[in-house]
Formats: sequence, structure tokens, C-alpha cells
Amino acid sequence: MSLTARQLALATLDRQLLLERRPLDVAEAVRRVCALQAQEPASPYLALWNRVRDFAPEDLDAAFADGRIVKASLMRITLHAVHAEDYEPFRAAMLATLRASRLHDRRFAATGLAPEDADALLPDLAVYLRRPRTGAEVEQEVTARHGEHAHRMWWALRTYAPIHHAPTGGSWAFGHRNAYRASPAAPAATGTDADAGVRHLLLAYLRAFGPASAQDFARFTLLTRSVIARAVRQLGDRVVQVAGSPRAPVLDVAGSGVPADDTPAPPRLLPMWDSTLLAHAVPGRLMPPEYRPFTVRRNGDVLPCLLVDGRVAGVWRAVGAGVELTAFHRLGRAAWRGLTEEAERLCGVLAARDHSVYRRYGHWWEKGLPHAEQRIVGS
Repeated sequence: MSLTARQLALATLDRQLLLERRPLDVAEAVRRVCALQAQEPASPYLALWNRVRDFAPEDLDAAFADGRIVKASLMRITLHAVHAEDYEPFRAAMLATLRASRLHDRRFAATGLAPEDADALLPDLAVYLRRPRTGAEVEQEVTARHGEHAHRMWWALRTYAPIHHAPTGGSWAFGHRNAYRASPAAPAATGTDADAGVRHLLLAYLRAFGPASAQDFARFTLLTRSVIARAVRQLGDRVVQVAGSPRAPVLDVAGSGVPADDTPAPPRLLPMWDSTLLAHAVPGRLMPPEYRPFTVRRNGDVLPCLLVDGRVAGVWRAVGAGVELTAFHRLGRAAWRGLTEEAERLCGVLAARDHSVYRRYGHWWEKGLPHAEQRIVGS
């Protein structure tokens, strides 16, 4: 079966709930899309606003507060919001990568401590974090054991230990000063073995971003090709090749479908670091290669993007009481009408929460972006 680039892009949009907003509970929506990038507190809210019909931010507040959705370091060693039932298998899949990223880093190695020293703290840390604690409080607790090396010890543990980020209040449930609490499964958060975790994560990824290649999955997770190849073999006929060559197969969950080429894709205003732009090998399915240098900055920042007909067409930002839309090429009247309607709805969400969202990233606009057309909506 041969799939066009358009069909692959539409498949991603469909599975990411971006072809049509769906009437879903927020926890179920997060499960459907695998994971939401969450390093910026507002991003999970704006991601779900793009995907869930009649989305109410208060519903996500409640899901974070009662633990149905959790925020933790997972894929790509980055903060993600995931369904609580997915957290343990996802962490099992990523644990070796998370540990290596910190315990093999020169910043930890320079302390003279061994990985076993960090691991030895896990049981006591699980007890200490039965209730939420600030990062400063945890570092003080770790200092009692390792003195001057406490900040490096905690730097490693907060990435790979079985802990979640705890809501701290504010507009988007989390502020930029983090708090932490133990996973309910801690300290015995190793019930899922690594191979089973990778299989679980691969199936969740394909349901949310497939059809996709092993290289795509490696990009999304940072898992090695040998680990991925083993998971594919172990899954047997649950995963099938749907396109590509034998040397570079494109995989999918058996029985999954792909939209037709002529399926329309509505306009969307994606948040920073939306997972649809990070889930496939560079440049990705929705990103014209010529626009990537403007939307994905050298330090890794991925700007809030405009989608027009399923492709990145520009960026947006909050300005004053409105939303500024910058198109990298000239758009037709229908495209502007759709983007304007989306921007007006977004203004309502921001007004109720925080209209200064992403303001600290405004320097990227000041450094210059192509702007064939620009409009401010709702000011």
C-alpha cells in the first residue's frame, strides 16, 4: 500500500484530534493523543483547546489536581502531560534513557558520586514526597545526605525518579517554580519491565501519530533503534507495515485507517512545542522545510504555529488584549476567515486565564520573522 505525504499528514491530524474537535473527557483526550508537551504550563491547555469540543480549562485543572493526568519527565527527557494509567509503562520504557541522561552526564560525574548513591535515595525520597514539596525543600532534604553535591543529586533524581510535578496553582495549574510529589506507585514503580513499557509506548504512539517509521518513533522518544526493533518483533502481528521499503518500513497498529487525500483540514492555532511538530523525523509532516528555521529555534524553542490546510503557515502570539497572526506566505480569504474565528475563540480562553501567555519568548519576533501578511485579532 502506497501512502502519499498528504495522507500521512492527515492521519497525524486525525489521530491528534485536529481535523475535528471531539466531545471527549480531558483525560481520555490525553490518552488518545499519547502525550502533551508540557514544559510550558499553558501548552497542555491550549493543546486540548485545539482538540476537545467545548473545552473548559477548569476540567484540566481538576484532572491535574486529582491525578487523572500527570506531568513528569518522559519522552525526549522533556516534561509531558500523560494519562495516569500510561505513566508507569511510559516511564518504564524511558527509564534507561532518563537515567543515562543524568547519571552519565559530566555534571553528575564531577561530583564523585556513583549512580548507586542516587538510587539509594529513592525509597526515602518516595516517603518524603508523599505530599507535595518545592524543589528547594527537596534539595535541602538531599543536602542532609550529600552536602555540597545535593543540587546535582536532586538534578538527576528529579528527571528519572518516579515523581510527578505537583500543581502549584496560578493561571495554568503550574508555575515556573516547580513542586514535586511521589508517583502513587513509588517506591515500587518498576512493576512494568522495560520491554513491556516500550511495547505499550509504541502502540500508544502509533495510535496517536501513525503510520510512522522506527526513525519517527526514535525522534519522539530518543529510544535506540535496537530497542525499537525488539519491540516491533515482540508485538508480532499487532503492528503491520503499511508503506515504505523493506529497509525503511512505515508501521501502524493493525486495522487502523488513513484519511483520503481530499479530506479538508481546518485552521488551528497550535501551542508552543505542540507534539504534532515533534513526533516525526525532521522536518516533520506538517512543517514546510523552508519554515522550520523560523518556527524551531536553535535552542529548541518551537513557536506557537498557525496551521492552514494541515500545514504550518506562520506563527501567532498574544499582544495586548488580542492575538497577532503572522503568515509566512499570502493566504486566501477563506484561510484568513478561519484563522480569525480561531483567534477570536483563543482570545476568550486567554482573557479568562492569562493573556501574557508565552510573553517571555517575544524576543524571537524581535529578531525577525518573515511576514507576508499580519493581522491582529481581538485587540
